[in-house]
Amino acid sequence: MSAPVVIIGTGLAGYNVAKEFRKHDTQTPLLLITADDGRSYSKPMLSTGFGKNKDADGLSMAEVGAMAEQLNAEIRTHTRISGIDPGHRQLWLGEEAVAYRDLVLAWGAEVIRVPVEGDAQDAIFSINDLEDYARFRAAAAGNKRVLLLGAGLIGCEFANDLTLGGYSVELVAPCEQVMPGLLHPAAAAAVQAGLEGIGARFHLGPVLSRLQRTDDGLLGHLSDGSQVACDLVLSAVGLRPRIELAAAAGLAVNRGVVVDRQLQTSHANIYALGDCAEVDGLNLLYVMPLMACARALGQTLAGKPAAVSYGPMPVTVKTPVCPLVVSPPARGAVGEWTVTGSGGDIKALYRDAEEQLLGYALTGTAVQEKLALNRELPPLLA
Repeated sequence: MSAPVVIIGTGLAGYNVAKEFRKHDTQTPLLLITADDGRSYSKPMLSTGFGKNKDADGLSMAEVGAMAEQLNAEIRTHTRISGIDPGHRQLWLGEEAVAYRDLVLAWGAEVIRVPVEGDAQDAIFSINDLEDYARFRAAAAGNKRVLLLGAGLIGCEFANDLTLGGYSVELVAPCEQVMPGLLHPAAAAAVQAGLEGIGARFHLGPVLSRLQRTDDGLLGHLSDGSQVACDLVLSAVGLRPRIELAAAAGLAVNRGVVVDRQLQTSHANIYALGDCAEVDGLNLLYVMPLMACARALGQTLAGKPAAVSYGPMPVTVKTPVCPLVVSPPARGAVGEWTVTGSGGDIKALYRDAEEQLLGYALTGTAVQEKLALNRELPPLLA
């Protein structure tokens, strides 16, 4: 029997590249390996579950058996890769060697963990997959006060979702505004005001330095001397692409696993996509570029080499209290912002000296202009 195409990871990246591959090739053996239970779900929906009152099962779209049947694939769950041997086209699962024809790294990114003193580190949760969500939801049951670390995109989405779910939320982040580096300050102020309007409270500037158990739950000590009483802590301070195993196997890595426009790593027959991949210098932790990569790589694996291209890649942020769509200017872009609107309805446009639109941030009713503005934006990868 010929060696299979092996995909490591069963998140959006892994399952979608498998689906795209099967559109072109229904017979080549296909093996997916995952460290979790292999259920199919949409990771962006993890920050909508409390507002919709959905548990982990409610966010799951298909069980692993159904996915194996749909993909005509073997799926090995709760299995971790211990090493990759590119020279022999095999990977290691502990002492077991598994041969591959082509190998796809779709193992995503891991949460950044911040050191916190005190006796309650086990009360700090993060949500990076469906099993994480189930654990946090179980811990949150019967509690109401959540201390949320991080005021980036994911932190703001969780703040909106948890507040809609009836929780009291306080955010702590060492920044001057929400979503720094992603949003113009006027748009950031609109989002923050919207979240404050439904009860979220912000502590921007300090960090959580100590977390201690009390008779009434937990007490968070912030670096500015203030204190926040809470029942549990959710950390959403960011993600770091998983590159260690790739680096140990001799693959080129930078911020992510370095791949070309065909998603090939520095070794033939090894590819990467999704949160772990750096595509032609871009590491974009969003769904639209992931889907573009899955379509291209599905063709390439089926013997029809395809280069990925990115058009405009606006990001819709799930903060329904203040709708937000943002297309940040490319790193190194030179231009100026112009801001119109007021309150929760902000239109911030970034244009160069020739008036070419390079980016935008739209909040509230201004999000209705996104389609027209997208037509003005240059592609990210032509």
